[in-house]
Amino acid sequence: MVLDRSTLAATTRLFSSAVFHQLAKKGKSPLFARLVREIGREQFSEAISVSDVFNSAFKAIDNPGSRDEYVYKSAIAEKVLLGRHSLRTASMLTEVRVEGNKADVVVLNGTSTVYEIKSERDSLTRLPSQLEAYRRAFASVNVITSEAHVDRVSDIAPNDVGILVLNRRGQISEVQAATVRPEIIKPATLFDVLRIEEACRILDSLGVDVPRVPNTERFRVVRELFVEQEPIALHHEAVAVLRKSRSQYGLRDFLANLPSSLQAAALSTPIRRSDQPRFIAAVDTPLLEAEHWA
Repeated sequence: MVLDRSTLAATTRLFSSAVFHQLAKKGKSPLFARLVREIGREQFSEAISVSDVFNSAFKAIDNPGSRDEYVYKSAIAEKVLLGRHSLRTASMLTEVRVEGNKADVVVLNGTSTVYEIKSERDSLTRLPSQLEAYRRAFASVNVITSEAHVDRVSDIAPNDVGILVLNRRGQISEVQAATVRPEIIKPATLFDVLRIEEACRILDSLGVDVPRVPNTERFRVVRELFVEQEPIALHHEAVAVLRKSRSQYGLRDFLANLPSSLQAAALSTPIRRSDQPRFIAAVDTPLLEAEHWA
């Protein structure tokens, strides 16, 4: 499938959270049906089911030169989270807010590793400030990019930032290894990544008592205690707490029932356990039926 710009945009939108929320809540997606018509039914002439459409669409956007963020997230999910690690030992967070930025992917296993995606469609203008912010929140920072961007990324990235390339065969290769540096984490930046309950658990695990105060004072008091902690110990406990509070182990059966093209979306888009059977049934729907979703 060779796509022009508008068709590429529509194909990419098939993997949007809007489509996924409709499939989960309604068991159908009028937006999916509209996008299939916009892309052109003939582009999916061999598709039998909704699942086939997603797989065909993913192959279309997984072309060097037209890859977008979702393709890179899929590669990280497949090669790193589910390949190098597992849902039992690691979790993958997406769109994590850090000092006015959004870290594309954060993997938590024995440490915290951020992956900033710079696809063929992305500008590198904000990369220096993004990397500086992420180094204040996570122990290890990587940029994963295309072969077209790698030389420019190499000029920008500090020596302790990893540089990864998603090559034409869909493999991730390492150009520069990331250095694990929890000692340079800034507790105030890490605190702002967390939920208040997580910060309290981290302090408790460090043996720091959080006094009982009115709810209006709680945020300030917890933050003041948090920023006083030593970065390495703080990071260690933060990873342990986040692996429990953001665990994705409960998604293992859900992922097993989805095509590989949808696994990154399932890891990125919160779907209630009660909605998962409805989502799976929708993905298995014959395309002839799904075309008429309204």
